[in-house]
Amino acid sequence: MIYGVGTDLCSVVRMAAALARTPNLKERLFHPNEHGLSDASLAARFAAKEALAKAVGNPALLSWAEIEIVKDPLGKPSIQLHGETKSQVADLGITAIQLSLSHEQELASAFVVLEAN
Repeated sequence: MIYGVGTDLCSVVRMAAALARTPNLKERLFHPNEHGLSDASLAARFAAKEALAKAVGNPALLSWAEIEIVKDPLGKPSIQLHGETKSQVADLGITAIQLSLSHEQELASAFVVLEAN
């Protein structure tokens, strides 16, 4: 059963500017394993986190730095949750998270589908 769906767009240019002007923003928004990525990849990951928040329906349950976007050996992205965020999402009965990412020039997008039993 589908629990929730979320989508988001993020400007690569705006993300780069925000990271450049705001100390510690990268640490607040991204998992440590994501810190070395390009601005386009970070924008896509931020869009994924926003899409996840929309699909969950209550962003207060999530800590952005506890949400990690990973790729399998073939490049398929997925969401890996850590810490309290993992527990909060599990308590909702979420059994699977589906993710699609894309970025082209100045825009990054993400689409999330949450599944529950």
